[in-house]
Amino acid sequence: MSKIKKNIFVENASIVDISSEGKSVAKVDGMVIFVDGGVPGDIADVMITRKKNNYAEGHITVLRSPSPNRIEPKCEHFGSCGGCKWQNMNYETQLFFKQKTVEDALTRIGKLDISSLKPIFPNKVNYFYRNKLEFSFSDKKWLTSEEIKSGEEIDNRNALGFHIPKMFDKILDIKNCYLQEEPSNSIRNEIRDFANKHNMTFFGVRDKTGLLRTLMIRSSSNGELMVLIQFFENQPENIELLLSHLKNTFPQITSLQYVINQKGNDTLQDLDIITFSGVDHIFEEMEGLKFKISAKSFYQTNSLQAYELYKITRDLCGLTGNEVVYDLYTGTGTIANFVAKKAKKVIGVEYVADAVIDAKANSIYNTIGNTDFYAGDMKDVLNETFISTHGNPDVIITDPPRSGMHEDVVRVILKAAPQKIVYVSCNPATQARDLAMMMDNYAIKQIQPVDMFPQTAHVENVVLLVRK
Repeated sequence: MSKIKKNIFVENASIVDISSEGKSVAKVDGMVIFVDGGVPGDIADVMITRKKNNYAEGHITVLRSPSPNRIEPKCEHFGSCGGCKWQNMNYETQLFFKQKTVEDALTRIGKLDISSLKPIFPNKVNYFYRNKLEFSFSDKKWLTSEEIKSGEEIDNRNALGFHIPKMFDKILDIKNCYLQEEPSNSIRNEIRDFANKHNMTFFGVRDKTGLLRTLMIRSSSNGELMVLIQFFENQPENIELLLSHLKNTFPQITSLQYVINQKGNDTLQDLDIITFSGVDHIFEEMEGLKFKISAKSFYQTNSLQAYELYKITRDLCGLTGNEVVYDLYTGTGTIANFVAKKAKKVIGVEYVADAVIDAKANSIYNTIGNTDFYAGDMKDVLNETFISTHGNPDVIITDPPRSGMHEDVVRVILKAAPQKIVYVSCNPATQARDLAMMMDNYAIKQIQPVDMFPQTAHVENVVLLVRK
């Protein structure tokens, strides 16, 4: 029986690994301890905050000997904010553990051959790589340990920032974020300051009151900028006042939009969005192609690395111009339109109907005439009738959500028997599970991890399967 208990200190614990969820790992008295803020190679005293039968959780109280791979975090909010949890680890070490995440998932879960695994494709920039950030307003901001220790009376508890992990009603007030380029920080801080100056109310998630609910900022590589504010209460004068101030203060905003959302959640898909000034979209460009992005559209949040990811995907398809390609979970048709010029025909399937409208529009904008897009649940749309109607695929590209593919979808893919399958995944664990179901019919020819999100544990992985 382990001696590790809750609310005790473990002295001189050695951090030896990183878990698949991105937390550092120590092993003491046969017990695995997941440690917040640790870097493999650290030796530290750890406070145990949670104890289960086969593992414990804790955080570092004293860093006895820092890892040679530890660096000083860039962001002042590190440790309180739920994002960028690997800022204290140098980038080479981040890449090492992302590669290991892919290796472990494919071998442990899928029992797969990884002899064709390539070194992870790194991101060229480690900060300011996101084209989209979403922030929440709160009338009860999270107090940091420094604010609590100061003993100062904090009269204004309004916050505009990110959720504290595992606390749906706690928002950390963000002063400076290193994920999105200017004017992202300036816009967010100006909105907060202007709202406070004019006594505008921030959202109370528990009592469901307040004007200001969420903020979304989207940017594109060609300089276009979208700002969308969700208001909870409909206060026309205050809404007009704030949006007019934003329009005048930041003339570079090309799409200024808002929505009244009085639902129990923040989702936009079923709401009417109002354009206050400019247009209702921005454009992203890639290899001369233009992609329309509306407030509801999905688009990879790292534009520069998305281009690399799509090039890798297209190269693995090995298209000659004669192939029928199915692009499953196509979203707004970015990959489908990107590969279309090298294919005979591309068929995209996507669950979200609005995304399919955008996908069709993107083909029209780019005068691409060999694409078709269909909306519906993948396991219902992709069936034998669909395949007989649209042609048997030579290549299938699949880029499912984190949950992976439904078993019915895998079965239909196997029955369609394309020569190649290129599986793009943001979750190597579910990817490994799905790949294992295909191994009787397909062989893995190449595995290429891609780092889309530096400072985090997230990793994309692309696998090429060829029919046996």
